[in-house]
Amino acid sequence: MATFLAHIKVREGKEKRFEEIAKDLFSATHENEDNVVRYEYWRGSENQTYYTSASFKDYLGFLKHQVSSHHEELASELREITTEIKIEWVDPIQGASQLVETDHQIPPSELGELATSYSERMPANAQPWWLELRN
Repeated sequence: MATFLAHIKVREGKEKRFEEIAKDLFSATHENEDNVVRYEYWRGSENQTYYTSASFKDYLGFLKHQVSSHHEELASELREITTEIKIEWVDPIQGASQLVETDHQIPPSELGELATSYSERMPANAQPWWLELRN
């Protein structure tokens, strides 16, 4: 599985448009992707701050999401209205979460160069301290 929190900062005055895009991505992701387990957006306590919580059956499911037409169509506008998007891979604690551990996978060539690029920029590498604590 692959689970992450995205820390997002939106340009002032662009909050409404960001939330419209978030709703479109939420709907399209849940309607069109078989590998999505959780995909949600939240407002943060600080102005112009948002979070995405997402979990996919595996890392390849995450890559398929990233290269999907609905994601790609909105990604350029997201880059224009945000000042920062930081992906933080997280590792669910077995017995305290219904999600399974986060692990990286090498994308097969049939996913294309864009998937390879995302894999290189956003690897879901298990942190050494996670491995020590996994049962």
